[in-house]
Amino acid sequence: ARYRDLRFIDFKSLNDGGLIIQQSQLNKIRSKDDFTLASATYKGTQYIIEREPTEAEYQDMLFGWNVEMGVTSNSVIYVKDGVTVGIGTGEQDRVGVAEIAVLKAYAKYKDALCFKRYGIGCNDYALEVQAGKRKQDGLDEIEAETVRDKAGLIGATMISDAFFPFRDGVDVGIRQGVSAIVHAGGSDRDFDSIAACNEATPQVTMVFTAQRVFKH
Repeated sequence: ARYRDLRFIDFKSLNDGGLIIQQSQLNKIRSKDDFTLASATYKGTQYIIEREPTEAEYQDMLFGWNVEMGVTSNSVIYVKDGVTVGIGTGEQDRVGVAEIAVLKAYAKYKDALCFKRYGIGCNDYALEVQAGKRKQDGLDEIEAETVRDKAGLIGATMISDAFFPFRDGVDVGIRQGVSAIVHAGGSDRDFDSIAACNEATPQVTMVFTAQRVFKH
């Protein structure tokens, strides 16, 4: 804890003899009061997020933002109840990485169901189906349950390491039932993302961090 406010210098040597020298980032978000409710002005109209986060959502926001700082950019993660649900990392576009995080959440959710029910993972179950040792019905039920539950993403918090340039990235999370979104803010089209959250049923809350946390 005594080092939390200090910057560190990171040295990386490259195969070609080059050297990368980077300063570590300091996290500006220490408490829920450091978040700002999303707002933007476009053509004279002010857009403000209509629903404030709950205390539980704030806790997931704080946890998720701290995790996000250590994830390779570009990245989007989903967290719920103090644990990560899906992590998308190292992509070039924000929509794609948001979708990858969803795919990972679905894969992990199916595996967890399969282990709980049958004591093996989905891949091993599928191999046993091919070998005639198990019935396909088991996998079909797990798939249907995962889709119904949206892989546990309902009520999750979506966190991006930088702003969403358009609402399409935000819409990826909203379609999965996230209840809160965290990103830096500062896009020319923040108003679009705010409108997407306000239009959602149930409404989604959104906060800005005013800080990008790129990691390469």
